[in-house]
Amino acid sequence: MTPGNNGASTPEDDDPFGYLYADGQANGAQPPSGGYGYPNSVNRVRPVGTRQYGAPQGQAAPPQQGAYGQPQGAYGQQQGAYGQPNAHYAAPETFPGGGGPGAPQQPSGHGGGGGRRGPNTKGLLIGAVAVVAAVVIGIAVAMTSSGSDDDKGGTEAGGDPAPTQSASTEPSPSASDDAEKEEAELPSVDAKAMRLAGSASLASDVEGAQSDGGVYVANLNQPGASVTWTVDGIPEDGLYTLFTTYSAAGEDQSMTLTVNGKEFGSKLNLGNFAHAEDGDFAKGWTKTYAWPTLNKGTNTITLSCADGDKCNVLLDQFSLKKGKVEG
Repeated sequence: MTPGNNGASTPEDDDPFGYLYADGQANGAQPPSGGYGYPNSVNRVRPVGTRQYGAPQGQAAPPQQGAYGQPQGAYGQQQGAYGQPNAHYAAPETFPGGGGPGAPQQPSGHGGGGGRRGPNTKGLLIGAVAVVAAVVIGIAVAMTSSGSDDDKGGTEAGGDPAPTQSASTEPSPSASDDAEKEEAELPSVDAKAMRLAGSASLASDVEGAQSDGGVYVANLNQPGASVTWTVDGIPEDGLYTLFTTYSAAGEDQSMTLTVNGKEFGSKLNLGNFAHAEDGDFAKGWTKTYAWPTLNKGTNTITLSCADGDKCNVLLDQFSLKKGKVEG
């Protein structure tokens, strides 16, 4: 051996693929015919994919060419389409009956390797379609059953009323508002709008009257003096409350009340509820009430000073409310 060249049989130069490189070819490496490596190499391994079934044993088949002219079996793998390794390849010895010479080679649809068939994609597709169809039918049946149950819910005996129906017996807000409006529309009258008789007269020198301009009726303390209110717009027959605003000072007073020409059952109490001192009418303004029965439509109400009455009062207003009201 000369320096720089240690020969072709050293371990580092025993390259089974040396014939693929320029330096290997310069050193005499050849493609394998009975094994890999340089001439006279101790490695005589048969390359994968070069075994031919039916050929005499011990006679090596010529190397098969793969895609783009590359030898099939290079790098120990069988080449498929476009030089891609076949993932389904296995040595023929691993298949039943494939280990002996002369065994027929099974056709393959994968470009390499024999004896193995591809998956049954048609059967899988049919199974998937059947599953999807079963799911769709099940959903349709469930929706149809649910709709039928909902339709029955509103017609079954003893069922709750539909949401649009109301079981409440309370009066509606509009009915309550109408009642308050009707009560508010009952008439009232100021003293100067009433018909005066006898010694009764209008005055305004004592302050505190609620009538327009502070006008009130005075000089009622003479027998025969009276005021009459003709009231229209009574909505129906029934009991009403008549409120009288007046002023009394000192001793309690009482006068005769006549409704529709008929004397009321008792005198109208005109007490000094404000506890004003005798003669101090400015501090004696107060209110009293009675419960006469009125007719629907027009009624006449008269307050008069009859014999035996105490009539020293100043009369301010009359007003009505429906029903029996106190205070």
